[in-house]
Amino acid sequence: MKTKTILGFVLAAALFAACSEKNTQTEISSPENKNTVRFELDDGIPYYSVKHGDTDVISPSKMGFVFKDNDAMTSGFKVVDTQISAFDETWEQVWGEKRFIRNHYNQLAVTLQETAGKKRLLEIQFRAFDDGVAFRYLFPEQGITDSLFIMDEVTEFNLAHGGDAWWIPAYHEQRYENLFTKSPVSELDVLHTPLTIESESGLFLSFHEANLVDFASMVLEQTAGNSLKCDLVPWSDGTKVKTTAPFKTPWRTLQIGETPGDLITSYLILNLNEPNKLEDTSWVQPHKYLGIWWGMHIGKYTFWESPMHGASTENSKMYIDYCAELGVSHLLIEGWNKGWTPAWYENAMHMFSFTESTPDFDYEEVTRYADSKGVKIIGYHETGSNLINYLEQIDDGFTLYREMGINDIKIGQVGSKLNMKEWHHGQFGVNYYRFVVEKAAEYNLAINFHEPIKDTGERRTYPHMLSREGARGMEYDAWSEGNPPEHGVILPFTRMLSGPFDFTPGIFDVQVTQGYEGRRTHTTLAKQLAYYVTIYSPIQMLADLPEYYVGNPAFQFLQDVPVDWEDTQVLNGEIGEYITTARKDRHSDDWYLGSTTNEKAREFELELDFLEEGATYEAQIYADAPGISYLENPEKVEISNLEVTRNTILPIRLAEGGGLAVRFKKR
Repeated sequence: MKTKTILGFVLAAALFAACSEKNTQTEISSPENKNTVRFELDDGIPYYSVKHGDTDVISPSKMGFVFKDNDAMTSGFKVVDTQISAFDETWEQVWGEKRFIRNHYNQLAVTLQETAGKKRLLEIQFRAFDDGVAFRYLFPEQGITDSLFIMDEVTEFNLAHGGDAWWIPAYHEQRYENLFTKSPVSELDVLHTPLTIESESGLFLSFHEANLVDFASMVLEQTAGNSLKCDLVPWSDGTKVKTTAPFKTPWRTLQIGETPGDLITSYLILNLNEPNKLEDTSWVQPHKYLGIWWGMHIGKYTFWESPMHGASTENSKMYIDYCAELGVSHLLIEGWNKGWTPAWYENAMHMFSFTESTPDFDYEEVTRYADSKGVKIIGYHETGSNLINYLEQIDDGFTLYREMGINDIKIGQVGSKLNMKEWHHGQFGVNYYRFVVEKAAEYNLAINFHEPIKDTGERRTYPHMLSREGARGMEYDAWSEGNPPEHGVILPFTRMLSGPFDFTPGIFDVQVTQGYEGRRTHTTLAKQLAYYVTIYSPIQMLADLPEYYVGNPAFQFLQDVPVDWEDTQVLNGEIGEYITTARKDRHSDDWYLGSTTNEKAREFELELDFLEEGATYEAQIYADAPGISYLENPEKVEISNLEVTRNTILPIRLAEGGGLAVRFKKR
């Protein structure tokens, strides 16, 4: 991995414009002066504000902490030091939606000290990027040896303008698995991040956090009007964070775009994480996979032991044969171990074994057979959120997979709370997930978390943290009212801003002719294809029953589409309405395009100026057939070929709930 770094520090106390010792302010702008963050100390109270060009984004907003016994670090400060620095590097992702990422920012670090009482120090670091701003608190080593209990973080986000927000509720038993609500900022409740806002100023904003380590996850609460406040997810005893000095918080992040697509192509979250810590990443392999999964969700198979048990040796071999026939490199097998019952998903301290298989499943035979067919098995651990049981067995379970030659694992945490007690996204959960990530690295196991903590960019530091759920995925179409057509065009502008999503697309039997009566995906088949471009993950499931892929011409696109990219461009889009994304394959000269819409049919013309100058491409187009919609003949796809260059204007036609997928093959 090659990087180029320019780093400079300048003592900048002279940059302060001081009206008095108690009223001080300074500011720093991003490298191209697109965004400015200002810090001010007004009568001993710290505030920050943000501008994009001449547009106010965040009005003066309070900062600070409250410890146990109402011990507040929110006022009575003086500035004792300030430093300005600049940083510029270009680093290479092990895998990703963009191969080379520039990390370019200016930093302001302000050290405050209480003027009375304990006279404690608190440093606040601000970074100004051209795609947003970020800040964090650092509580230094200062002779405090007692434990510290944070009861509140008073950080405010006072928006200068109102706007519409897309959000999901915090403190809900479904964790992050809810449909998004669109409402004015002034009507928000307590919600998860990323929070996406279309501001009345014309800007597009996303609030989130980066590098979440040994701290509570931040959720946001609307306090008054267009004002939001940080709320730290508590432990079961009400404490927000249990720590010692020194400590530092995650980065509080605000990405700022002039178009919705600017948010998607911002890599600010990744840039705020530590560089890759793995010396050897050869075993971390992006891939596509089949799974004995959809059949269990639609009721064809069971997770538990029964005459319909999905994870039997016989079924596993059948799926391995499908992988070999379809050219799919990996197979996920869920439900192979003892402990599954028909009530496995209910809140209870379920006792799964992570080494003992069911009587009808022979792990050695299955992995041997898979190896003979050139197929890799993906392991699966469902904890049921009984982490006491899981952590007692984790080394034995990981050892089994290493002995079987397995390098990939899906880990589920089904349950409203971990150990039926703690929130998935409180400090307890944050530390549990980080522990598993670090433990998996010891065993060369790449992870796909379901029922996870949200992504805050740790995939840069630990690139074996491949993907995760953390949103409402395709399985809801199997056994619930399903995901509405707008869901797939909200996700790229909301959940996807945090990182990859194991959405599990690829349902060809879109009317679900097998399974629970009355269920269907609310998409066309072409939209299912387009998801592989518009919804990013370095691992992509081909989720349907494999028999629907055999002999279907549309499956060619799923065989061709990569999962690892050189570059990503968002060509158009409106949140909840439509999106068109183009990505260049990292390992060839080909480009791929996906375009999807909500329940409205759309037509537009698309410039192809992302293609190479002077080159000719064969556009292999998979479009909604004329006259269809997600409700009528949604499985019909029109496949055509067209010679194009970067000067070609490509007409796009999307059916209601539909999509379009294109491979641009360079000639």
